[in-house]
Amino acid sequence: MRSMHSVHGVRARRSVLGLIGALALMLAAVFTAGPAQAAVASDDSTAGVVLTAPPAPQDAQSVSTRAVAANSPSVSPSASSIHVAPGASVTCSSGNLCTVVWDPTTGNWEVFFLYSCNRYYTAYWDGAGSYYDAQTGGVTSYIYGQSGNVLHSFRPDSVQHAYNWTPVWSIRNC
Repeated sequence: MRSMHSVHGVRARRSVLGLIGALALMLAAVFTAGPAQAAVASDDSTAGVVLTAPPAPQDAQSVSTRAVAANSPSVSPSASSIHVAPGASVTCSSGNLCTVVWDPTTGNWEVFFLYSCNRYYTAYWDGAGSYYDAQTGGVTSYIYGQSGNVLHSFRPDSVQHAYNWTPVWSIRNC
């Protein structure tokens, strides 16, 4: 028959081993999760391609009068974004899938920088816009419709593409 001291010692060792195992798994998850591309993000904001925002949509004047009822476009999970005026320039840094979506609440384009590998669910993306794929590592991106059907797939090709965002429900950048 084992003594109580011996049983507690075994339990304590199992607890310590279990804790070490759990920490090892958490560290592995942190180091294996990452961006969609193989390149490391650059802190140099000049690295990348300069894009030109499209002109304002033709119905932008009538949309601005309804802006009180309008909503700003967004993605979930959230991603970095900036607003730019029609015809203005914006840099799409290496490693990003940059999407350009009209924001009727500001009368400007909202540029989303989709960097981390994820499926981004879109809200209030409507009408014409564009995208530029500056990702590295040979990734393929997918644009999905309401039922999860693939509307479009693409790989980086150094071209700013016009795109109708109205039927889009989500984007996977990897």
